Amino acid sequence: MAILKLKAACKNYVWGGRRLIDEYNVEYGGKFLAEAWMLSCHPDGASTIVGGDFDGKTLIEYINANGREVLGENCRRFRDFPLLIKFIDAHDDLSIQVHPSNAYALEHEGQFGKTEMWYIIDAEPGAKIYYGFKRRIDRDEFKSRIGSERLLEVLNAVEVQRGDVILIESGTLHAIGKGIVLAEIQQNSNVTYRLYDYDSKRELHIEKALEVTRRVPIERGRSVYPHVADCDYFTVDRVSLDGRLTYRTQGSVQSDSFLSILILDGDGTLSNQSTTVEYRKGDSFFLPAGSGDWQLEGKCDALLTTVRAKENPIRVGLTIGSSEIQIGLVDRKNKLIAVERKPTEPERGAQKIIEDSARSILKLLSDKKIPLDQCVGVGAGVAGTIDRPRGKVLYSNNLRWENVELKKALGELIPCPVRIANDADCAALGESIAGAGRGVKDLVLLTIGNGIGGGIILNGEVFEGGMIGGAEVGHQVIRVNGRRCTCGRKGCLEAYVSVGALLRAARLALGHETTLEEIFKRLDREDVDMAEVVEQYTLMLGQGVVNIVNMFRPQLILLGGVMSAYAERFIEPIAEMIKSDSFGGEGSRLPTLALAQLGDTAGIIGAANL
Repeated sequence: MAILKLKAACKNYVWGGRRLIDEYNVEYGGKFLAEAWMLSCHPDGASTIVGGDFDGKTLIEYINANGREVLGENCRRFRDFPLLIKFIDAHDDLSIQVHPSNAYALEHEGQFGKTEMWYIIDAEPGAKIYYGFKRRIDRDEFKSRIGSERLLEVLNAVEVQRGDVILIESGTLHAIGKGIVLAEIQQNSNVTYRLYDYDSKRELHIEKALEVTRRVPIERGRSVYPHVADCDYFTVDRVSLDGRLTYRTQGSVQSDSFLSILILDGDGTLSNQSTTVEYRKGDSFFLPAGSGDWQLEGKCDALLTTVRAKENPIRVGLTIGSSEIQIGLVDRKNKLIAVERKPTEPERGAQKIIEDSARSILKLLSDKKIPLDQCVGVGAGVAGTIDRPRGKVLYSNNLRWENVELKKALGELIPCPVRIANDADCAALGESIAGAGRGVKDLVLLTIGNGIGGGIILNGEVFEGGMIGGAEVGHQVIRVNGRRCTCGRKGCLEAYVSVGALLRAARLALGHETTLEEIFKRLDREDVDMAEVVEQYTLMLGQGVVNIVNMFRPQLILLGGVMSAYAERFIEPIAEMIKSDSFGGEGSRLPTLALAQLGDTAGIIGAANL
């Protein structure tokens, strides 16, 4: 895979100088340059590719053409490209400013907040930064000092020198002083609230700054050795080659993350299995995830940036049924740490339901004091025909949905990757991961309720086949020209073994309406009519199960849904049918027949694992 050399997006602000142009070889036609965005997919300034098949294209165009796999597995949790890497030349003092948290920025600005780090490349003698407060101050004092020189009196001024590293978390007041050149590695955001800007007439953001600033002294951070910096958004390492004793360094880009290489000084070559390129001071390179071994040769100082796996990630599982919406927070061990249920009310329409679901997810995270950036993904299971690759609900009769772009709509409200699937597929996945199917790679879950749902797991993955819509095991025909099914065909399994089908058969036998509970109480009392009804029901269900065995040869078949409360009565006779009627009989590998364990939480856990 290629090594991509990047051309910076350039920004000229009033405090910029000429060092990035004269010393760091940044191409720019203006007289002064404040910032060079060396690795950027941000809409305010995207870096472009130099040379190769994508010459002149932006980095985001390359990613869109080659798929998000080039970012790596650890970047799946980000909806957008995660980083922005800059050179900054502070010829004059920068404004005193603060960046909001993700939650605040998303609510008020429509983009992420910002945690960033500074690596001091060069600093004039006595050059300093402002970093947090000298002491704790209250809101009133803070407000009275904003916008004036008096704010500087309570700020923590720190003299810096080459090689210093400063990690600036969101909510930390900060500013770069004049005479400093640095590399900034940050979240992919351009949200800044200014509190004081010397004699500049630029806008201040006092009210927002009051809401987001932490008014306490900075505590010394934990050691991140051997890294230069390490947080949930980026991991940064430094490479230094003197060109004599240390002339070469090498590494490997695995499938977990891309690699950014920013050359702070020196010259030489960068190569991998297929490409060799020359580098010099100020160059920026992007190596796609999975591109394998690389090596740097020559003399250089460089920063290497990757994205590591999230610590203690939380995933959201959402199921939207005709009567109930279920939301669950699932930890990395697939334990449900919080669940909320609320009525669906399909008459509200898709947009209202989606908006309500998103608000409920954000509130549940807030109530449990889980930061939004701890959530690495949202999975949604919906009853209906699903186009998973496009994230659309093509049709859901019970919800009255048609061509609803659920993935897009949820993703616009919650800044996490979103995946969707059929609800029965989610339930099957949940059982395979955390329920009765743990350790089983091939299983089928049959959910018996108002309809017949089915989820198929083959080789540990949800089976969908080559067509949109997934498996519809309830619509296999078990009796040609039989009863009319809700799908329009005749003789489907659903027409004979849904809860409604059993209740109709019981009504015909008794001459009046009844309930599931009454049916099985009568059976316990050896009611002859109910015994015959349940026997016929069992034969039809068994026929469907045998068909599934013959088609998919799973290791395990699970019975779930409303009828699972009574399914112990069916297990033994249907197991006998599997032995006698499955192709190959007992001489072949036959599946175990068992009850699902997780109940309605299976769909939540499965959705969270999409």
